[in-house]
Amino acid sequence: LETMAKLKPCFLTDGTGTVTAANASAAVVILMKKSEAARRGLMPLARIVSWAQTGIDPSIMGVGPISAIRKAIDKAGWTLDQVDLFEINEAFASLSVAIAKELKVNPEKVNIQGGAIALGHPLGASGCRILVTLLHALERTGGKRGIAALCIGGGMGIAMCIER
Repeated sequence: LETMAKLKPCFLTDGTGTVTAANASAAVVILMKKSEAARRGLMPLARIVSWAQTGIDPSIMGVGPISAIRKAIDKAGWTLDQVDLFEINEAFASLSVAIAKELKVNPEKVNIQGGAIALGHPLGASGCRILVTLLHALERTGGKRGIAALCIGGGMGIAMCIER
């Protein structure tokens, strides 16, 4: 523990407002078959229709969600126009904007709760945070279909299509 205490921090205290702040968080998502939820008397918030992960050049890892979203949409048999809301992790402010622009997605459908810069980017829990934010935003707006997506350091993107 003494050695760990001497490690340099990952984030600067006086960093810019275009990068998410360091956050501490915990999150949980419970996955089960529809039949198991019924047996337990639980109402699922949504079902996973498809998911995909893709690899890209690590130097542009921030745009990894573009290829992952395209692959997940294809697997779901959807078009981007059929998606009500997108929750795209924004480790940096420009990422969700660039991804929405490249996919030609209406920016008013992206991160309607404010995204990671407003809500936080808790490393290790961001995927759960994004999914739960998307689920509640779909419920609040009456939306049916959503996509949660993240870039992954090292050159990956991941996306999940969900349906209420």
